[in-house]
This record gives sequence, structure tokens and C-alpha cells, in this order.
Amino acid sequence: MAQRKKEDVREAILAASLKLLSERSYIDTSIPAIAREAGISTANVYVYFRSKLDILYTLYEPWLNERLERLDRALKRVASPADRLEKLLVTLWRDMPRETNGFAKNIMQALSTSSGGDEYSPHLRELFQGRVAAWIADCLGMTPAQSRTVAGVVLMAFDGFAMNVHLDHGMACDAKTAKLFSSLLTAKGGMA
Repeated sequence: MAQRKKEDVREAILAASLKLLSERSYIDTSIPAIAREAGISTANVYVYFRSKLDILYTLYEPWLNERLERLDRALKRVASPADRLEKLLVTLWRDMPRETNGFAKNIMQALSTSSGGDEYSPHLRELFQGRVAAWIADCLGMTPAQSRTVAGVVLMAFDGFAMNVHLDHGMACDAKTAKLFSSLLTAKGGMA
């Protein structure tokens, strides 16, 4: 019985965190606010998670994986490599940054405000970059090293678009932007 209760508390913390991080932002969400939303004490949050960043990583990985799997299925339905690359860019630069009320911006906020990066793990970036590199290699016929470099740049743009989601005059990606960059990449990278 105690194990079930522990899992219920952990899930309540995660549900409260997802709600607050989606409504507000990483910066505007505190551990005491998470605890209040979960109906537990602040100290109890620390029984389950080392920090707010730990909570965010726990939430972000499945959120990201779900979207990458969905994107993979969508890309497999697009025959033309140029159209597939354009779909990849539109999804990464326009659609994903908007999902769950701009949830992706929380990672950029968390990393840009953490001190010393002692809790930073490159695991999520490497996972994301590896998937994007494979898609780019498939679209452009690049070597793994080349596609990994291009994927790194594509992800830096993703970070920027994610940070701009809630800015009053922030830059947003549209289909024309993705088409332009897709055409530049296909002209330089060669087609598979």
C-alpha cells in the first residue's frame, strides 16, 4: 500500500508541474507553487525530485519523445525528400514550439537560468539532435557528420523559435520560412 501512495504523490507532483509549467513558465513556477497545486508540502516535493530542473527533465523527455515519434510517422508519409525536409522544418520551427502552450520554452529558460550547469545533462539534446540528423541525412544524402552539424543548427533555431512563442513581437516561423531554408539546404546539400 505504501508503494502505491508514493507513486500517487510522485504523479501528483508531475501533474501539478506540467499544469503550472504549461500555464506559466519555468521562471514563474516555483517548488512551493508545485507543492500547493499537488496538495503536498514543499519538503515532500524534494523527497521525489532533487530540483525543479529534475522535474522538468522528467516531464520533458516523454513530451519530446511523443512529438518525435509523431513527426517520424508524418515524415514517412511524405515521398519527396525536399517536401519531407520542409515538413521537418515546419514541425520543428513552428508547430512544436507552439504545442502545450509553448512548453518547449521551459527547457531554454531552465538552462539559461541555471547556475553552473551542474544538473545539465546532454541526454535530451543528443536524443533530439540524433533523430533530426537522421531525418536530414535521409532528406539530403549527407554524411552522418554533416547531417549532425546541420541538425545542431536546426535545433538552435528550434530553441529560438520556442523562446519567441510568447513574446508580443517575437519571431515566428511560417511555411515560407521553412520552404526557403529547405531550398537552401537542398541546393547546398544535394538530394538523396
